[in-house]
Amino acid sequence: MKMNTDVVIIGGGVVGSCVARELSKYDLRVVLLEKEEDVCSGTSKANSAIVHAGFDATPGTLKARFNVEGNKMMGQLSKELDFEFIQNGSVVLCFDENDRPALNALYEKGISNKVEGLEIISGDKVRELEPNVSDEVVAALLAPTGGIVCPFGLTIAMAENAADNGVEFRFNTVVRRITKIDGGYKLLTNNGDITAKYVVNAAGVYADEIHNMVSNKKLHIVPRKGDYLLMDREVGDFVKHTIFQLPGKYGKGILVTPTVHGNLLAGPTAVDVDDKEQTATTAEELSDVSAKANRSVKNVPFRQTITSFSGLRAHEDGDDFVIGECEDADGFFDAAGIESPGLSSAPAIGVFLAEQIAQKAGAGENKDFNGKREGIPKPSEMSFEERAKLIKKDPSYGTIICRCEGVSEGEILNAIHRTLGARSMDGVKRRTRAGMGRCQAGFCTPRTIEILSRELGIDATEVCKNRPGSELIVGD
Repeated sequence: MKMNTDVVIIGGGVVGSCVARELSKYDLRVVLLEKEEDVCSGTSKANSAIVHAGFDATPGTLKARFNVEGNKMMGQLSKELDFEFIQNGSVVLCFDENDRPALNALYEKGISNKVEGLEIISGDKVRELEPNVSDEVVAALLAPTGGIVCPFGLTIAMAENAADNGVEFRFNTVVRRITKIDGGYKLLTNNGDITAKYVVNAAGVYADEIHNMVSNKKLHIVPRKGDYLLMDREVGDFVKHTIFQLPGKYGKGILVTPTVHGNLLAGPTAVDVDDKEQTATTAEELSDVSAKANRSVKNVPFRQTITSFSGLRAHEDGDDFVIGECEDADGFFDAAGIESPGLSSAPAIGVFLAEQIAQKAGAGENKDFNGKREGIPKPSEMSFEERAKLIKKDPSYGTIICRCEGVSEGEILNAIHRTLGARSMDGVKRRTRAGMGRCQAGFCTPRTIEILSRELGIDATEVCKNRPGSELIVGD
C-alpha cells in the first residue's frame, strides 16, 4: 500500500512539537495530528515552567538521562528559536537536621546524573541568596543550572520551526483506531484515514490508550492533577531562584518561583484523578498550595494572586518515561508517561526519537533545513526609539489592546497570520500574553474577538476560547 506519509506524530504538546522539529532536519514526510485547535493545549500549557537541573531523578532512568541532556540544550535553543528562558538556578530546602541525610542523598543523585555545579549550602547562606526564605531552613541544595522557561513559547517555537521546514500540522483531529498494515500503520481519525510507515505516540495523558491500540504489552497512565496560584508582576521579584522542598512520595512538592514574564508562581499539588479532562481547581487544593508554600518562603504575597489553574501530568505505573520503539510493534515509537521533568527533557527526547526513526528509515538530511525562527516583536520591551521605529513601519503596533500586559494590535495580527497562526482566544493569549495580566482579559476580550473575527473572516459568534464548542458569544 502506498503511504500518505513517512511519519505520523500523535500529539502537539511540547514533546510532539520537539520531535516534529527534529524530524524536519531529515528528508522525511511528517504529519502531526492534534486533537485540539492548537499546539500546547494539554499538559504543556499548565505546568511549573521549570527547566529542572536533573538532581531528583533516579540515576540510570530515562528521566535522569533526558532531563540533564534537555537542560543543556535549552539556552542555545532559546537563542535559535527566540523564546524566553532564564537560568535562575534552584534551591532545595531542608528544614530539619534529621533530614540532612535525605539532602545529601539528593546531592549524590545529582552527581551521579552529572549535574554540574551542585553545592550544599547552610541555612544562613540560603537566606543571603533569598532573604524571604523561612527561618527554619538549616541547609539547602543549590543547583545553578536550574532555569525557568515559557512553556507556550518553547512549544510554539518548536512547532512553527517544524512547520517552516515542511512538517504538516492537522488540528481538531482525534485518532480513534490504529491498525498494523503492510509496511506501516493505518490511523482512523475523525477527519479521515491516514497511513504512515512510522508512528510517534506523544499523546500525553492519552498515550497509554494510543499505545494499547498496537501493543500487547499494555501501559497504564494516571492523570496526576496539580493546582497552581499565579501572582501579579508587582511581586515577581519576591524570590529569584526556584525554591523547592525536599521531595516526597509524589515528587518535588510545592515550589515557589519567579516566571520568565515577571510573575510569581506557587504549586503544584499532586492528586491522582480518573478523568483525563479534569482540570478544575478546588479550594482545598489551593489552600494546600498556600500553606506549604508559606513553609518555604515567609509571607508569600497570595493577596496579589491574579488567577489559579491546574494541569495534568501523565504518570505511568512504571514511574519512568517510556521512550523508543515498541517491542512488539515495529515502527511504532512511544513518548509516553512524560511527567516532570518532561518539559526540561522534551528537546532531548525529540533528538533521540528523530535519530532513531531517521536511522530506521535510512533518511538523509534535509539540506534546506533552517533552524532559526523569529518570535513576535514586543513593543513593551523595546526602547522608545525602537518602538517608534516599529510603529512608523506598522502603526498597528501603536494601538494597545491589552493594557495589563501592554500588548498591541500589531502583536495580535502577527500571532494570527504567522506560521501555525492563532485561531482562538487562547491561541492569541499564548502567543502574545493578551489576557494574562492583572484583569485576566476583562478589558481586552471584546477587542481581541473583533480582531479574530475580522482577520479570520468569521462571525464574532464563531470565535472560540479554544476548541470548537467554546464560543464566547452566543447571541445578542
